[in-house]
Amino acid sequence: MHLTRLGLTDFRSYAEVSLELTPGVSTFSGPNGEGKTNLVEGIGYLATLGSHRVATDGPLVRQGAERAILRAAVTAEQGSALVEVELNPGRANRVRLNKAQLPRPRDILGTLRTVLFAPEDLALVKGDPGERRRFLDELLVASAPRYAGIRADYERVLRQRTALLKSAGSKGHLRGAAREAMTATLDTWDAQLARTAAPLLSGRMRLVAALRPHVEAAYEAVSGGAPGEVSGMNYRSSALNNDDGFDDATALETAPLETALLKALAGVRASELDRGVCLVGPHRDELELAIGGLPARGYASHGESWSMALALRLASFALLRERREDPVLILDDVFAELDAGRRDRLAVLVAGAEQVLITAAVPADVPAVLAGARFTVQDGEISCAG
Repeated sequence: MHLTRLGLTDFRSYAEVSLELTPGVSTFSGPNGEGKTNLVEGIGYLATLGSHRVATDGPLVRQGAERAILRAAVTAEQGSALVEVELNPGRANRVRLNKAQLPRPRDILGTLRTVLFAPEDLALVKGDPGERRRFLDELLVASAPRYAGIRADYERVLRQRTALLKSAGSKGHLRGAAREAMTATLDTWDAQLARTAAPLLSGRMRLVAALRPHVEAAYEAVSGGAPGEVSGMNYRSSALNNDDGFDDATALETAPLETALLKALAGVRASELDRGVCLVGPHRDELELAIGGLPARGYASHGESWSMALALRLASFALLRERREDPVLILDDVFAELDAGRRDRLAVLVAGAEQVLITAAVPADVPAVLAGARFTVQDGEISCAG
């Protein structure tokens, strides 16, 4: 898979940009603050309907503009496609595929697939569990777009059940008929939460099992195979324990997971009512990362953390390539963050991808093995440098 054209209108710093791209390596260089990351952020948004830098769409629209438009022509094994996204902060976004408007933005997911490395990826190792849950869910959607709907269904039920718990807590200690009514209502929402959580939980656990060998191999390759630097990863569910007999390497069915979720919800109901929050479900789970037998978060050095973050992205690329075709690989200002050894090893690992898009403030930071088309980005303008 590769991009052949990219168009941005009123996106971030770009009033208008139209760019022709080819397979192979393309490097975008220029001083910091000139729009290099904005460019690849737009590509990432077309693939995931989200930004790796901000949580909302408002900052993505150029100051003074009402909306932004992103377009990409994509060539893949199934043929060519034109993807268009119209960002309307405060209103519904609109998407088109081959000029036809689609009913829901998520209907374009899977048309363009990317794997993006960025300095923010260090949060995958050092940050809160939410960063790692987001990583898993985005990879799930990239590998099987139907998970976008599964995730949306779960989040909708979670919001409504949480609102009910807060309401129950604000009413104090319920008695008699009021207590019976609240219990019956919670029973109903427990069932819905378990029903929507089970396929998401199953998908994540299957994904971790498939991803693990790729992460281990990628970590060894990026770190140079330093003695004792063996990496590991494990999915820890808030609803399951070792006594349940579940293994993330097992082909899990959703029915037993639903049962386990319901059991876990029943066990924490009193605490949930006291605190007004939902304590069980995929939103409380963790992807545990380890290096040398110790938790990566809190124990890994800066270099080890970078190696693990890169390993997660390289493993994502390997998994998507294994299942379908090469996604577009984006390296956003990554080489400046790495020592010479990791820089060179990463370059060798990604050089064979169908399309690699690189941003760098200093062109000399990009290893020679990644030679290809070169562009200069300055003052919101992109020009071919050779």
